[in-house]
Amino acid sequence: MPPTTEILTAERILEATEEVLRRHGPAKATVVDVARALGVSHGSVYRHFRTKAALREAVTKRWLDRATGILAAITDADRDPEARLRDWLAALFEAKRRKAGDDPELFATYSVLAGENGVAVTEHLTELTDQLTRIVQDGIDTGTFTVTAPATTARALFQATARFHDPGYAGEWEKPGAEEEFAALVDLLVRGLEA
Repeated sequence: MPPTTEILTAERILEATEEVLRRHGPAKATVVDVARALGVSHGSVYRHFRTKAALREAVTKRWLDRATGILAAITDADRDPEARLRDWLAALFEAKRRKAGDDPELFATYSVLAGENGVAVTEHLTELTDQLTRIVQDGIDTGTFTVTAPATTARALFQATARFHDPGYAGEWEKPGAEEEFAALVDLLVRGLEA
């Protein structure tokens, strides 16, 4: 590939890395492949990401963060906490289903990368449970929810709904009845918060 005249940015490198991962998979994708796709030397990539592991972690974080903005908007909306909780859980389920269904090869690749990049995954999970904690706290503050430990409750909600967002369950997300099972679980959890 001829050298590029575009300015090399971290975002361009991450976009190219995603394409290389899609094409070659996580086991065979190399920094040299990413550099070749960009028309630059691999040293140019290393100036932005010091190691292959750092590049893989950054691309994993970017992938995980794609749903976070939508969820943050729901978290911060000026609406009833119960409606926000329901919408947040539904948006998380839909985002994960879309990732798995729209590009199964890339989803499988990122599942491998997520397993390698514990820091990015831990930060992502912390961000998600922090969002849930804010919704639960708002529910407590308005008297909508009767629980007393928002952070513990948020972790319990996240864990209880894992079947609908943990990549290990992706094969079940499109099965008949999955949406009804999700709705029934959310109804049960909300009733528990309001009891």
